Amino acid sequence: MNDDPSAPSASPAVVLRSLVASAVDADPASLDDRVEVVERGAGATDAEDAAAPAERLVELVAAADSVVAVVPRFDADLARRLDASLSSPETDSAPDDSVADDPEDAANVPSEVRIVFAGAASDRLTGATGPVVRRALADRGIDAYRHGGGSPVTVALAGDRVAVGLTDGDGISALLWTDAPAVREWAAATCRRYLDAAEPVTEG
Repeated sequence: MNDDPSAPSASPAVVLRSLVASAVDADPASLDDRVEVVERGAGATDAEDAAAPAERLVELVAAADSVVAVVPRFDADLARRLDASLSSPETDSAPDDSVADDPEDAANVPSEVRIVFAGAASDRLTGATGPVVRRALADRGIDAYRHGGGSPVTVALAGDRVAVGLTDGDGISALLWTDAPAVREWAAATCRRYLDAAEPVTEG
């Protein structure tokens, strides 16, 4: 594996580690024992291996009491997984296959979820699919916001941990998560900056 993030063959995990280290002005090596990273397997044929970063992000969100996130790209697979994890047993407005099968899994959902949809992701809140997406978000108790600018990564504050995702045309290619104070401070500042410049989205 090439450890130079600028090399064309650098893996998504290496690139993501470098991006986060640069954001917090730290040597990537200094974060090694404070962060964990998973990336989508190259050429993975098993669905769970291919979706490992998205699955881990869903686990982090579902385990948190509150979530604030900036999302630059709409990922249909991730949306389905999050929908299932954020659905409550009483939810009856979503399709049957979008509600978690086990009520125990659905009972532990965050009490507050705020998501800023930036760049291309914000386009999904308007246009032909806009009403459906906005209604689904409202049904899940998610406070949604639109931001006209883009974001190079997905950033999520999930309880006391931070998750940062690198995306490509197939979804989340790598996910880094940590409780390192420096990364949490950067993520909190990033989310605040996007929230301050975003506009709330209503169901209508």
